[in-house]
Amino acid sequence: MKEENSEGCINRFFGNSIERSFKQALTPFEEFVHAEASSGILLMVCTVAAMFIANSALLPLYESILQTKITIGTDSYNISHSLHHWINDGLMALFFFTVGLEIKREILVGELADRKQAMLPIAGAIGGMVVPALIYVALNFGTDAIDGWGVPMATDIAFALGVLAILGKRIPKALIGFLLALAIVDDLGAVLVIAAFYTDQINMFALGFTGVALLCLILSNIAGIRRPLPYIVFGLLLWLGMLESGIHATLAGVITALTVPANSLCSSEPFVRRMRQLNSKYEALGDNKLHIMQNAEKQKVLQSMENFVHCMESPLQRMEHKLHIWVSFLIIPIFALANAGIPIEIATLGATLAHPVTLGVIAGLIGGKLIGILFFCWLVLKLGWSRLPQGVNMQQIAGVSLLAGIGFTMSIFIAGLAFSNEQYLLNAKIGILVASLLAGIGGYIALLLSTKKVEQ
Repeated sequence: MKEENSEGCINRFFGNSIERSFKQALTPFEEFVHAEASSGILLMVCTVAAMFIANSALLPLYESILQTKITIGTDSYNISHSLHHWINDGLMALFFFTVGLEIKREILVGELADRKQAMLPIAGAIGGMVVPALIYVALNFGTDAIDGWGVPMATDIAFALGVLAILGKRIPKALIGFLLALAIVDDLGAVLVIAAFYTDQINMFALGFTGVALLCLILSNIAGIRRPLPYIVFGLLLWLGMLESGIHATLAGVITALTVPANSLCSSEPFVRRMRQLNSKYEALGDNKLHIMQNAEKQKVLQSMENFVHCMESPLQRMEHKLHIWVSFLIIPIFALANAGIPIEIATLGATLAHPVTLGVIAGLIGGKLIGILFFCWLVLKLGWSRLPQGVNMQQIAGVSLLAGIGFTMSIFIAGLAFSNEQYLLNAKIGILVASLLAGIGGYIALLLSTKKVEQ
């Protein structure tokens, strides 16, 4: 019996799984939804873990770790902040960078590219921001807690898609697209609110430095630079300038993302023609018994193929693909662990839930989102400005409107900016957790009743 060479063994062992991987390749939309849904489940676990730690004997250790000072720089210039601050202002800048890439993609080629189709989620998102803010203001008018009006405006995509994942194939793909577009417009609104209303006093020198960094990013785009390094370097300088300027530093992530090129260097026909030529050249080289690392000519052809694929892909697409997993499965869970640890006093829980801040957040996220999204969607449909996605009805829009009340990540983030008063911040966080739990359960039930079971 002849002994198989090592490559033959590998091919025989992995061949079927590789073939299955190609068959299961996902579109960018499907990949995004799958990652966000899985991240939502992980977020739930991290939230429960943080709550458990904060209400156990581990609380002093938890707080001590979060308040640990971390200094970056030299003796002449350095930045020193607590670990909690680095997570919220540093790591979250990457989250906002990914949000910016998603916003740009959706506007260019996604659910927001078609003006008439986009009107429905845009109107829903506006209603889902305005009405919750008004409800919060009504319950806190005349108090020093009114600054928290931005807290109930946000929607957490990961948690909402995590609930949809539990419902599986019952959910029409068009409804998922509607929720994504709604949440992304919602994110854009939250970013603008943070920039306009939750900004400290401005340091004009640092702002000028920020302007130079932004100019360099824009010029990099105009010059057609497609490698990520210049955008990383100038993006970091932009973040540093914003950190020192008083404008919230995480906004540097969104601004940097908007300057990343979204165009392809070559069109489809030359790409297909060249890839066919390279494929034919690869096959003509033969000598399949050699390991690929022993065949220099084949390595050159493969490198040429990779270069042409990079030319065809846009930098925006490539960066979003590479970052999304890290943001969904590392950065956001770390944020949850650092911010969802809320010590709850059972004896005072009733008073906390009855506090105007807590009530404003709960009523805004649940009632405000439901009323605002549903009414604004109904209005644009009545006016003929948009149409319902195929296979979607208003009962399902109502279910998604409830799910949009899961504010978690962005709501907690805005609460941290809105409240310097620790008690108000605690009340807001409890309101966010209660509202997110009720919105998730309510949205799940509403969608379960308004969708049909699909046979596997």
